[in-house]
Amino acid sequence: MGKLFGTDGVRGIANTELSCELAYKIGRTGGYILTKGKDRPKIVIGMDTRISGSMLEGAVSAGLNSAGIDVLYAGLLPTPAVACLIRELDADGGIMISASHNPVEYNGIKFFDSKGFKLPDEMEEEIENIILEGSDIGYYPVDFHVGRKIELDDPGKIYMDFLEKTVKADFSGLKIAMDCGNGAAYRVAPELIFKLGAEVYVINKQPNGININVNSGSTHPEVIQQLVRDTGADIGLSFDGDADRLIAVDEKGNIIDGDHIMAVCGTYLKDRNKLQNNTIVGTVMSNMGLDLCLDKKDISVVKTQVGDRYVIEEMKKSGHVLGGEQSGHIIFLEHNTTGDGLLTALQLIEAVREQKKPLSELSSIMTTMPQVLINAKVENSNKHSYMEDSVIEDSIKKLEEEFHGAGRVLIRPSGTEPLVRVMIEGENEEDIRKKASELALLIENRLG
Repeated sequence: MGKLFGTDGVRGIANTELSCELAYKIGRTGGYILTKGKDRPKIVIGMDTRISGSMLEGAVSAGLNSAGIDVLYAGLLPTPAVACLIRELDADGGIMISASHNPVEYNGIKFFDSKGFKLPDEMEEEIENIILEGSDIGYYPVDFHVGRKIELDDPGKIYMDFLEKTVKADFSGLKIAMDCGNGAAYRVAPELIFKLGAEVYVINKQPNGININVNSGSTHPEVIQQLVRDTGADIGLSFDGDADRLIAVDEKGNIIDGDHIMAVCGTYLKDRNKLQNNTIVGTVMSNMGLDLCLDKKDISVVKTQVGDRYVIEEMKKSGHVLGGEQSGHIIFLEHNTTGDGLLTALQLIEAVREQKKPLSELSSIMTTMPQVLINAKVENSNKHSYMEDSVIEDSIKKLEEEFHGAGRVLIRPSGTEPLVRVMIEGENEEDIRKKASELALLIENRLG
């Protein structure tokens, strides 16, 4: 049997891999599994700016309506806005139609529960099994029990009002540069930060359905770097297509990735006794420089597997309030239940404003250690067997002993390709690149 759900919902090329027929089934089945037993349930739907959004939204909404579920249509809004609207409108769940940072031909469908959290693996598997087995939920409401589509009145304002309450600082006098990536943040991000008093310089805020993420946004940080230099901005902000992550730039044009953002915001929260358990949740891909930085600040770091859903699961389980990924998915669990690029921007700007220090100075508490990633091509059936090979295992142990705590080796099989990813961190980039190449070659020879 195949698999529909990945680490972040269902994704594929729109109208082929992710067809309207499949979208209908996902809406119908997923909506029913999420809300069954509820009388006249409501699900919020939002989408990013890609051209296939309306097509897929129509199919998903039809599926939901066929299962007796009312659709609260939010239109073009960031993913975290959907999570917010679920709670603000007391809805029973939410769906975001987006493929995040992926090219325009892709799209995706992502579910949230009634509290705004992503669905657990078990519920996704239940939905997946019904669809892939060719089954059906067997529920066909008629008459006034059929669901309807209700267009929300200015849902963007609801989201912005919610975000505004998360900060107390006045942003007056600050110059903020912003790259909206022609994505879902194109309206709410500049409007809110301008409302908070900042002088705002915005690019890539004219989505046309096909320009989302094209040479813009968080996967092209060189664009916001240039805008900061051109405008003399104090901070640069770059969002991905659905605005659930942020890459920032300091006033000197240096990139401030998710690890640096967590270092700045984590120490700011700790100094104000707001960092629950004095702990930040990262992933195995978080730079070792974050560990070393936070250790000096007496802040612990807990690591999860890659994926913001796993970060959030750990945060919920242990009561932590800050976590995230190097890629810019940052979760401030006190405020929202998913990665939120605009919320992260506000918290970062407030940390700068309240401490009366430039972002470059605040982020200098963390030094990024060189990190090299090399792919080893292997037989697909062998990509999980690297730790069962004693030669590979001994080589990894030997490398880690050489580092004496000043470096590390991380081996990860690709989820979709016949590859084993070899990541090595250390103090000398030339040295670790050589070591990573040698280890990747060894893995190819042993498992290829």
